[in-house]
Amino acid sequence: MVWFRRDLRTGDHPVLLAAAERTPRGLGLFVLDEELLRPSGPARSAFLYRCLRDLDEQLGGRLLVVRGDPVDVLPRVVRAVGAGSVHVSADFGPYGSARDDRVAEALDVEFVRTGSPYAVAPGRVVKSDGKPFKVFTPFSRAWADHGWRKPADTDASTLDWIDPADKDGGPRRVRIPDDPSVRAELPEAGERAALETWAEFRDERLGDYDHDRDRPGVDGSSRMSAYLRWGCVHPRTLLADLGPGTYRNELAWREFHADVLWHNPTAARKNYNPKFDAMRTDTDTDAEDNFDAWCRGETGYPIVDAGMRQLLAEGWMHNRVRMIVASFLVKDLHVPWWWGARHFMRHLVDGDLASNQLNWQWVAGSGTDAAPYFRVFNPTTQGEKFDPHGDYVRKYVPELRGCVGKKIHQPSGVPGYPDPIVDHAHERQVSLERYGQIK
Repeated sequence: MVWFRRDLRTGDHPVLLAAAERTPRGLGLFVLDEELLRPSGPARSAFLYRCLRDLDEQLGGRLLVVRGDPVDVLPRVVRAVGAGSVHVSADFGPYGSARDDRVAEALDVEFVRTGSPYAVAPGRVVKSDGKPFKVFTPFSRAWADHGWRKPADTDASTLDWIDPADKDGGPRRVRIPDDPSVRAELPEAGERAALETWAEFRDERLGDYDHDRDRPGVDGSSRMSAYLRWGCVHPRTLLADLGPGTYRNELAWREFHADVLWHNPTAARKNYNPKFDAMRTDTDTDAEDNFDAWCRGETGYPIVDAGMRQLLAEGWMHNRVRMIVASFLVKDLHVPWWWGARHFMRHLVDGDLASNQLNWQWVAGSGTDAAPYFRVFNPTTQGEKFDPHGDYVRKYVPELRGCVGKKIHQPSGVPGYPDPIVDHAHERQVSLERYGQIK
């Protein structure tokens, strides 16, 4: 049995090879686990269901989808189909790794972990003294020196997929859920779309990535994050096309955050640096009102509002803008970083616990490799620098489409557009004072 989770593909999938070494026949399974579905917003759920439909099509309509707690579901399915082993990609997340340990204990057959969603599994790269890395740059060097395997030569024909309709007595098969009502315009889902998106980026935009990746008004991003999140493509597949460079470095950041969370699972909910537990934040009614304005994209700061509206419109946000809106929330509005992290995880199609939580902590200053506490992004100058012609803001903030050039980042009296909800210069000083109290 192949239990699919964050590996919704058949290409470059070593789990299929491990299963095929046991028997040429296999059953593909996906479990709709409420513990994972509950925090997901409509956009991420819809994208998941579309990826499952793509995988089901690859398996000839033979993907068994069931609902329930995997600890209860897996043993029943194993007994029903007479499976001799269960094969998975290893999960290194706090919930996933604990869940897999419980499932392994509940099974009467072997539970085989092969590979992971990463080029280098968390915990594999350590310092010379055996301790985990806490800073990205030395980790990235060690990660590159360690290297990774070549893509696995697999496809849907690697196994002869069993039709679950031929088996009786197991959990009731459910249809892949219909998409929830989604406001966001989502990318095409599935493995084929992932490979086509990668090929287009690699052939047409990779050469300009180092410069264009920070320009939200330019089509310079790869848009691969959602596909990596759900394993429609493995990072090893991308790395096979890459040498050293900025894009490979971005993949290393993803692996670094996974490694940090593996060693420090509490960082998903708490400050990685406990010194920041003493940091004063605002959680009163005014803070809640400001947070709501931030969520709606109505702060009066155009680059912030454009980013928050892009999130709602597409289930995705440009990476540079993610840093800007995060800095604004924690350092201009003084709201706890986990408020913003939770909002992102609900709306991002590519919402990945390790990358999301630790990137938020990087901005807040409470995480690893944190920016100096005195680095507070000025949302106006950030907009002027990275969206100099205002193209990004005009796309997502229609009230400002009549503004020309850089003036769009300092609008005044534009009908229908709010005045700034806070004064950045003042709030910057407040942040510096609060950081100074705990530094």
